[in-house]
Amino acid sequence: MSAETPLPSGTVVVVRGVARLEVLLLARNRRGEGPVPWVFPGGKVEDADRAVGAGDPVELARRAAVREAAEEAGLALHAPDLQYISRWITPEISPRRFDTWFFAARAADDEDVVVDGVEIAEHRWFEPGEALRSHHSGEIRLAPPTFVTVTWLAEHGDADSALGALRGLEPIVFRPQIHPGPEGAVILYPGDAGYDVRDPERPGARHRLWALREGYRYERSGG
Repeated sequence: MSAETPLPSGTVVVVRGVARLEVLLLARNRRGEGPVPWVFPGGKVEDADRAVGAGDPVELARRAAVREAAEEAGLALHAPDLQYISRWITPEISPRRFDTWFFAARAADDEDVVVDGVEIAEHRWFEPGEALRSHHSGEIRLAPPTFVTVTWLAEHGDADSALGALRGLEPIVFRPQIHPGPEGAVILYPGDAGYDVRDPERPGARHRLWALREGYRYERSGG
């Protein structure tokens, strides 16, 4: 597989909570300089996932997400319970690219999380709004796909509401278009009026992430 070919991967957004919604985020072990990213459990499809039997790319990614949740966080998830919610394909300009299927699943409120201590240093259950505030304050760092997904979750107060809303969505295939500007960049997603014509100034519907010096801002509107 060439460096330019995105590696198939699976990620699971694990939520819990009846009285209040919480989402699981994992802190990767530090590698080099810069802030430590906080992520959902997940990773690339491995031979072990293919060895289980035949499967289309979504099924293989689902198996990878289940396996990685067990390896990274000690969670025993079941592949049929993972609902497909989105797909993120790393832009061509990136030195290492992934084609990642995102799934959502529920954990029991009393389920223990045990991180592996190798790839993952720690874990934390965040209310979505709390995670976004922690990102903006610099306490944690969220990559754009994580930020967008947590923003979706922030509209809901409990796990049933969040999973029900995600179940009703048509999964979006995100092929981000990055348009640099003087204050940072605007990243266009499918559904934005400027996406097909590669013009962030085109009036109309908005589906984009503003990645500016002062932080991120996700914008989605009908027009």
